[in-house]
Amino acid sequence: MGIIKVSDQLHQEIRKASTVMARSINAQAEFWAKMGMLAELNPHLTFNELIQQELAKVDLHSLSHHEKSNL
Repeated sequence: MGIIKVSDQLHQEIRKASTVMARSINAQAEFWAKMGMLAELNPHLTFNELIQQELAKVDLHSLSHHEKSNL
């Protein structure tokens, strides 16, 4: 696991979003980073299309109850 530095303002936005989305601050930052990377790599896809693409990669039967409740 690496450490990255972000501005205080971005940290506050991550903290707010993590509360709303019921994620840890680290999980929220990782989600935003991953979605940003995917958006740059696939500029023709919408956010919802990117989410659908990622969901298609997951075998829902192999997820634990805890993981399923976080979807």
